[in-house]
Amino acid sequence: MTVAVPYRLSNQIYAGARACLPVAISVGAYGVVWGVLARGAGLSLLEAMLMSVLVFAGSAQFVALDLWTATPATLPIGPLILAALVINLRYLLLTATLRPLFSAKTMGRGVLLMDLVSDESWAITVAAMARGQGSAGFLLGAGGLTFVCWFATTSIGHLLGSTIDDPSKYGLDFAFTATFLALLLGMWKGRGDLLPWLVAAVVAVIAAKTIPGSWYILIGGIAGSLAGAAWEVRRHAD
Repeated sequence: MTVAVPYRLSNQIYAGARACLPVAISVGAYGVVWGVLARGAGLSLLEAMLMSVLVFAGSAQFVALDLWTATPATLPIGPLILAALVINLRYLLLTATLRPLFSAKTMGRGVLLMDLVSDESWAITVAAMARGQGSAGFLLGAGGLTFVCWFATTSIGHLLGSTIDDPSKYGLDFAFTATFLALLLGMWKGRGDLLPWLVAAVVAVIAAKTIPGSWYILIGGIAGSLAGAAWEVRRHAD
């Protein structure tokens, strides 16, 4: 049985953080992996901490490490920014679904709150919205906990980089995949979700094999969204 949470800001923040806690543990696992890899790529602790605060996007930060060079003069700034932009374009779609949480008067604060949106906190909040429990406070709790966890564990990973030479030996490299599988299963509503998920997966795999870079993330997301929209239009037409 689902228990309704009284609409007080403190209660909503707590509810969001509590709902996101299991996922935040997984976020912490691959946060440690990123910190270890960041140290190996030549980032200082301060640089790693600043990237986690200012970028706060795990997939973009992992890609950034592939382009990172220890010598500032040879750092490919343009390609690095472009790669992060392409990967994070999906947030245009994700954050648009959170628009109902904010009124016209609170839109300014809503824009600022979008900085805390991650794939994990978005999925948890959207699931709560589907149950009639989502709110701006809920998003703040979920996003805030994820942010703190990511910042802390990436910093810890950097500090432990000299002792953890191979994260895969501890299974930490699978944490990123496991987290998104758990989120995916948690958002399952029924057979109607199968078509857009399959379309997104197939298109993303094809794009990954044929198009260089990380465009497959955006292409797969758009293809799945269009398939889902077309399915809904046809279902209601019938």
